[in-house]
Amino acid sequence: MMEQKRRKILTAVAGISFIQGLQYCVAPVLEQIRQHFPDTAVSLVQMLITAPALLAMAVAVISGWLVVKVSKKKMLVVAGFLAGVLGFVPLLADDFRLLLLSRTLYGIPLGLATALNTAVVADFFEGDERVSVMGFQAASVGAGMVVVTTVGGMLGAGDFTHAYFINVIGFISMILIAVCLPDTGSVQAGGTEKITLNKKVFQVSAFGFLEFFFLITFTTNIAMHISGGLAGNSQVSGILTGIFSGAQILIGLVLVYLTKKTGKYTLPTAMLSFCAGGILMILFPENLAMLIAGAVFCGFSQGVFIPTAMVEVADSVRPAAAAMGSACFTCAMCMGQLASPVILNKAAELLLHEVNTKNVYIIATAGMAAAAAGAVLWKRENKDKKSMNK
Repeated sequence: MMEQKRRKILTAVAGISFIQGLQYCVAPVLEQIRQHFPDTAVSLVQMLITAPALLAMAVAVISGWLVVKVSKKKMLVVAGFLAGVLGFVPLLADDFRLLLLSRTLYGIPLGLATALNTAVVADFFEGDERVSVMGFQAASVGAGMVVVTTVGGMLGAGDFTHAYFINVIGFISMILIAVCLPDTGSVQAGGTEKITLNKKVFQVSAFGFLEFFFLITFTTNIAMHISGGLAGNSQVSGILTGIFSGAQILIGLVLVYLTKKTGKYTLPTAMLSFCAGGILMILFPENLAMLIAGAVFCGFSQGVFIPTAMVEVADSVRPAAAAMGSACFTCAMCMGQLASPVILNKAAELLLHEVNTKNVYIIATAGMAAAAAGAVLWKRENKDKKSMNK
């Protein structure tokens, strides 16, 4: 591939990734939003981050079928435009219902961007280069989150509504995609070939559900978790969320080397990284240095898990089914994010007799450890089956 074309594709991938990062635009100001709407349940405030997953699930699945009729480029240009428009809708009225509705509708561009980003990479890259570019994609998502949460936290320090202006990134992404992404047209399955998924896609997707069911607790709880002299400071929560994202940039750039070290156990390694971060956040809610370390471990978890899982999905299906496989995994991630606040808050109430961020992190950390153990057993079982087949 010509270097100039490769750079343009990578620029487009970065633009798509920044659309994904906009999911967290309200993360640094969640505590101010909770205080501004005191009669609103905490779980509903947390759903401002997870609510996009509701529509993203459906859109991801639909996009897997739409690629047969509509080009990925056209759908992604629309995604950028919608991300920008929906980000400014809450400025129209001081109404929590409008804010929640706009965040829910953001699931449309989020579902398109998340499902199709991997499909775009699969279209143009193969083998180790695909792993490397997936690492770049993860780094780009992390960079988007760093910009969104850090700048958003600064903008919203005096008035949380000012954080919404960061959504101008959606329009910038739209332009980058329109200019830089080659239009490959709609997917042609080829003759009588059907677009089908295999067992491995659903297995990886199941672990994707668990990863994000527990991992999303970092962004939905961190602004309310920090205590002592740090409590209620949107800049601190924005910085922590930015560090969480920055860790994804770092790990994304070296992902191809990490996967060679961890081999088949890369996914459970990513899960255990969250457990390390969770322990630090549970034990040191007033210590900024420990919270930063916790954010790094949690960021590593997401930065390793998503591209590794996406590559496993893409490598396990025919090229024509790559978009559908990615859509299935995206749907599972979104389901995990959407279900997390309500279920984990209820679990904290039932098991630990109080709903607070510390108890949620305790349950999430224990749950992720169990999921990591399950992933190890799954990998060992697959390895044993391959040995027997030989």
